[in-house]
Amino acid sequence: MHADPDRPREFAFELALCSHLEEATDWVLGRQLGAAVAAPARRIVDVCGLVPGPAFDDRAAVSARTIPVRVVTSDVGVGEAVFWRDAFDCHRETARETVDAAVEAGFFDSEVRGGREYVRRTTRYPEDWFASLVGVENKPDLDVPGDLERQLRTDVSLGLFDEVVLATESYVTRAHLNRLPDAVGVWRFDPEAGERTVVREATPLETTAPGVELVAEHPLRTDVAVVSEEEKRRARLRVAERTYGKGWRTYEFPPCADARATDDGRPYCTHFGRVVDPARDCGGDCPAFEAGDSPAVDVAALRDDRTPWVADPAGVARRQSGLDRFL
Repeated sequence: MHADPDRPREFAFELALCSHLEEATDWVLGRQLGAAVAAPARRIVDVCGLVPGPAFDDRAAVSARTIPVRVVTSDVGVGEAVFWRDAFDCHRETARETVDAAVEAGFFDSEVRGGREYVRRTTRYPEDWFASLVGVENKPDLDVPGDLERQLRTDVSLGLFDEVVLATESYVTRAHLNRLPDAVGVWRFDPEAGERTVVREATPLETTAPGVELVAEHPLRTDVAVVSEEEKRRARLRVAERTYGKGWRTYEFPPCADARATDDGRPYCTHFGRVVDPARDCGGDCPAFEAGDSPAVDVAALRDDRTPWVADPAGVARRQSGLDRFL
């Protein structure tokens, strides 16, 4: 593992904040999620907090996995089954991947008639399963702002999240606040102590009206796109489903003798004495690497125990069908 004390430890900060929010709220958390509509790859939000709604238990009973938005908004119902290819107006490979994901998630039931595969929903989709979405941008050191102001301006003008918050370890000055959009809330978070102070409350954003997304910046102009209410609705549903299915413990623990898992499931290195990012810090190039077994940790069980997310729901499918049925 590479000892680099000068590299901003945003990864460790982010995981510490996620762990804290699991203890302090009833949110379901996801990390590193696409948060744009017109230019999806342009905005990745660090953390999304999904606040459960009145039908949350109905959604949790279906599947622990992400249900694709294309499936939720399709014309496939719970009544008469339809030929899988007719269910979606998109490329054949995209339709096939979507159907497969829906069957694996238990939201589609699949059957074969005359050598053709037909699908139907196993249950109605609960529209009000989440009450709100909170987007959190992490910036431990405000003296190295990067694209922070542009990112937060985009979040506020687009209105994809009900609230947007900046989380930092820095002391927050009036000058810092003046550089941020007024609607953005600010938290000061101590990752070592696990303590969070609300410096400024977030102002609720308008999520049911069209939004404006910044898509490109040039020396003499800024390109924007007007995102319709329906486009925002679909994007919010996509973010919610990805948050539910993905979670925040998305890393793999390295096969190193120095690797450990903290009680809350974060990757820890005993050699360097800190939480590390396995994808960047670990591996054969690390001078301290010593081959060993990866830590045995059940991250799904941790998430199930600490949040409203359900790791192994009973499901609603009459028949769970694997793809090998049709091969």
